Parts: sequence; C-alpha cells; structure tokens
Amino acid sequence: MANKLWQKNITVDSEIERYTIGKDAEMDMYLAQFDVIGSIAHATMLETIGLLSTADRDTLLKGLREIYKKIQKGEFEIEPGVEDIHSEVELMLGEVGKKLHSGRSRNDQVLLDLKLFTRAKLQEVVEAVRSLFDTLQAQSEKYKNVLIPGYTHLQVAMPSSFGLWFGAYAESLLDDMQMLLAAYKVANRNPLGSAAGYGSSFPLNRTLTTELLGFESMCYNVVYAQMGRGKTERIVAQAVASVAGTLSKLAFDSCMFTSQNFGFMKLDAKYTTGSSIMPHKKNPDVFELTRAKCNKIQSIPNEIMMITNNLPSGYFRDLQIIKESYMPMFDEILDCLNMVKRMMAEITVNENVLGDSKYDCIFSVEEVNRLATEGMPFRDAYKKVGLDIEAGKFKANKEIHHTHEGSIGNLCNDKISALMDGVLNQFNFDKANNAEKGLLSLA
Repeated sequence: MANKLWQKNITVDSEIERYTIGKDAEMDMYLAQFDVIGSIAHATMLETIGLLSTADRDTLLKGLREIYKKIQKGEFEIEPGVEDIHSEVELMLGEVGKKLHSGRSRNDQVLLDLKLFTRAKLQEVVEAVRSLFDTLQAQSEKYKNVLIPGYTHLQVAMPSSFGLWFGAYAESLLDDMQMLLAAYKVANRNPLGSAAGYGSSFPLNRTLTTELLGFESMCYNVVYAQMGRGKTERIVAQAVASVAGTLSKLAFDSCMFTSQNFGFMKLDAKYTTGSSIMPHKKNPDVFELTRAKCNKIQSIPNEIMMITNNLPSGYFRDLQIIKESYMPMFDEILDCLNMVKRMMAEITVNENVLGDSKYDCIFSVEEVNRLATEGMPFRDAYKKVGLDIEAGKFKANKEIHHTHEGSIGNLCNDKISALMDGVLNQFNFDKANNAEKGLLSLA
C-alpha cells in the first residue's frame, strides 16, 4: 500500500481507508486533466516568486504536459494504493514533484479542479442547449401554420399550433440559458491560493494564476473561497436542473401527443420499443427515460443542499460526497439534450389534427371575440355561444387571425433567437479556452 501525502508514522486501517476514500478515485478521473492544468499554472507562479528554480519549473511543466497527454489518450489511471488524483500526479513527477505543493492545500487544489471542470462542462451544456434550441426554432417555423388544440386542466381549451408548441420549449431554453450564464459566472472565479481556507505565508501571486487560467476574477477572501465549495456546485446544479425541467416537460408532452388517443405526432420506430405480450405496441421508452433522468437531475440541487446546509465555515469531508452526483450529472444532461434534439428533428407531425370534430369547441372563444368585435357586449356573446354549444347548434369557424406578439400568427421567433444570441455572447468561452491552451504549450 502506497503512503499517503499526509501520512507520517501511522498505519492506516484498510477498512477505514475503504470507507473514507469511497468513490474518490473514480470521481477524480473526471478531474484529472484539470488537476494538471491547475498544477501548470501553480508551478509557473511558484517560479516567479522564487519558490522554484527555472530548471525545476521547466522539469515540472514538461512532466505535467506528458501526464496531460496520457490523460487525453486514456492511458492515465490512479494506481491502487494511491489516495487521489493529486497524489498520483505528484508521484508521477518524481523527486521534483515534492516541490509542487508549496503554497497549496488539497482543499484549494480540488476547489480549482472543480471550477475548471465545471467551466468546461458548462460550455458543453451551453452548446448542446443551443443546438436543441435551433432545432426547436426550425420546427416551429416549419409547422407554424399547423393548428392543434391547446389545453387547460387537460381539457381542450383554445387553438394552438405546432409553431407555438415547438417555440415554447425553445423560449424555455432561453431562460435556462440565463441560469447557465449566472452559474458560469459563479464558477469562473479562481480559488487557488486560498490553501486550506486561510491563505499562506508564502508570497503567492494569485493575480497571476487567475490570468494564466483565464478566470474572470478570483475568489478574493480565502475563507469564502473554501465556503464556496458546495455552494458553487449547488448553483450550477440548479441551472442544469432548470434545463432538465424543460426537457422533462417536453418529454411528458411528447409521450402524450404520440399516444393513439392524441395522435398529434409520431416517433420514428427506432425511438420506441415493443411489448413482450402485445404485438402492436410501440412504447416511447426514449422519452420516458428522458423524463426520468431529467427528474433525477432536478433532485441534485436539493441533495447538495442537504449535505452542506448545516456545515459551518471551513473544510469538512462531507463535501467529498457531492462529487458522486454532481460530476456524472453533466454526462446525463448532455445525453438527454442530444437525444431530445435527435427526436425533435425527426418527429413526424400530424398536419390535420383539427379535422376531428371533437375539437370544434376550441373555436368557441374565436366566435365570442368575433361577436364582440361586431358590437355585442362580451358577456352577452359569451352566453350566446355557450348556449349554442349546449344546444348542439355551434358551428366552428376554423379561420383564426391572431396577430399580437407571441401568438399563433406572430411567433416572434426572430426576437427569441436574438435574445438567445445576446445571452450566448456573454459567456466568453474563448478567454478560458485560450488560457488553457496557452498553459499546455508553455516552454
């Protein structure tokens, strides 16, 4: 069993070690490349303040870049008996690796890794959300003149359209993107240099590491930097959960609308599964699993809150457990986003839903409004149309003229897209991406 970085003359009980390490080695693989990037910035800074010689810095940078390449090729692993990613990287660097930890604690090291990981994953989520948004907007425009019934209380209510339905979920993603932007701003601050949460007597240059890593700013107060662990994950999880909420509702609608009782849309057979006993079945399993996965994601902010809400300031091992739901969350939401995009792009729309007379009553409000426009008081028109419906005398006029902003005849998709572009332009991913590329190419 390899020694721990913190181990002195105490033998570690193997069962206690298993319990305390838990899934850390598995979770740390998510952080591997970011641990290396953070260490490159830290080593670069240490040389500028005289804690590393230029020769030692160059040796460390060369070794760290080689480790990064191994990670990218899938050739990196945390060896049995090595406690975590930080220990593995230091051990791989050999004797000079012992100098790398000056002015740094594993507390601010993992904080930094999580910030860099989160920043990169949020970029992937943002790009996937935008891609689904574009698909929904395109479908909204394509089917903007195809009417369907709208519902309140799951009872047929008023005319709607596929243009409105697809476009509604696109605009929902716009608000979700605002949440992702706020989360990105919280994550995009540098905690490195806060050490164990109380700073260091070394003359660290935190401004330099902030610039090298492409952060917008640092977490200035070293106590708050440590307090931000758990809080950042909760805020980011809330933003991801907002996206999941949109997808879950869309999945529910789609399951309902593709059922035979509705028949509004039809899924390609490859997105369905059959029954072991009923030969006619084509079950919307992909949408159902999407709904379940997204509902699970929506529980993660609450899980993080329950782990952290009664902790005082300072570091506690409780925070380790957050990784187990937080980091896999990104893979899950990306999988859902990509699958929903595929289904939305390939779904077949029924262009004659309202040919069924059972939907004629949705045009009752249109008739009330027509009579009111001709001068009849609204309440009298409402009563007249209601009595005609009850007497079976109502004749639906299916010609509708909705012109106000956001209605069937004026979807405002161009304005919604412009708002989305405005939000996207605020992320400034290039700054972070270029900074990390620069670190990996340092001589």
